Amino acid sequence: MIAHETNGRPGQYSDRPDEELITLARLCAHYFGHHAWLEDGAILREVHRLHGIPAVLGQGRLDLSAPLQAAWRLVRNWPSAELVVIDDAGHTGSSAMGEAIGKAITGFEPV
Repeated sequence: MIAHETNGRPGQYSDRPDEELITLARLCAHYFGHHAWLEDGAILREVHRLHGIPAVLGQGRLDLSAPLQAAWRLVRNWPSAELVVIDDAGHTGSSAMGEAIGKAITGFEPV
């Protein structure tokens, strides 16, 4: 279980064919095993490179695999970023998460 959400789609990951589940597990293990090819603290240490670039980070409050603290620390050090916390969402999202993503996308000017 990666979330405590009640409004996410059940079986978001587990209702896939065995071959896809094995592929997903291998991919996740590969990235986690290599720490995503990042040194500890690299993102926060280099966040100054993102200053001036606007961003909206959507984070489910009930996500167990990506704790809210990580997103909060990133936004605290990235002045042009905004953190939107979706109370009823976890790792698999919810309709409120979808709405927040849509709102964030429409809030940006086309390049």
